[in-house]
Amino acid sequence: MAMATSTMLEVAPTALSVRPRPDFVETPSIRELTGRALAYLAAGFPVHFRGPAGTGKTTLALHVAAQLGRPVMLIAGDEEFATSDLIGGQYGYRYRKVIDQFIHSVLKYEEDAAQRWVDHRLTTACREGFTLVYDEFTRSRAEANNVLLGVLEEQLLILPTMSRDDAIVKVHPDFRAIFTSNPQEYAGVHEAQDALSDRLVTMDLDFYDREAEIAITTAQSGLPSEGATRIVDLVRDFRASGEYDQTP
Repeated sequence: MAMATSTMLEVAPTALSVRPRPDFVETPSIRELTGRALAYLAAGFPVHFRGPAGTGKTTLALHVAAQLGRPVMLIAGDEEFATSDLIGGQYGYRYRKVIDQFIHSVLKYEEDAAQRWVDHRLTTACREGFTLVYDEFTRSRAEANNVLLGVLEEQLLILPTMSRDDAIVKVHPDFRAIFTSNPQEYAGVHEAQDALSDRLVTMDLDFYDREAEIAITTAQSGLPSEGATRIVDLVRDFRASGEYDQTP
């Protein structure tokens, strides 16, 4: 009698369940921007929010993602990223043990371990039709992001797996992608390759108008409107002066 047991050790990425925040401030300008982004996403185009730090790019990206009603895979760009950090690799192991007791006086014991492919966030989002939010994607080097070209254009993700049957993932029809980035002159920001930029619908964000900033400050701080107004006016005056090293 032969008995086989197996154990799989692998780490899978976790999707986020994102819901609209009750304290999200939606002024007419923000509502219009959200509506445009959702229209492009509904048509299958990836959206890219670009603007200075502090303009609410990530918050807006997650707000838009919440409207889609799908699980979210969140990636934060990083200088050290390689393609494998986006798509996955041979990280997991499958252990297999066989005990042969066909003859009761003879015990035959075999054990082997084989590597298994483990999906990372981009691959999981493509397979399952999740919404990908790639925050500050230009902090990753251009060569790490090359894999996105086929995903966004041909709807195919090519994996360097051992098996040819698993080498190509057809992107799920519900897959959507939202990107954010800071201006190129910021430290640690790489220039995005033209081929990728051409596939994105870029929306340039700037600081909100005074009324929106007061509403946001009031909602986030819990201060009365008068106190929030004083803070906003102080920051806006300082920002207008240009006498700073980092944008307030």
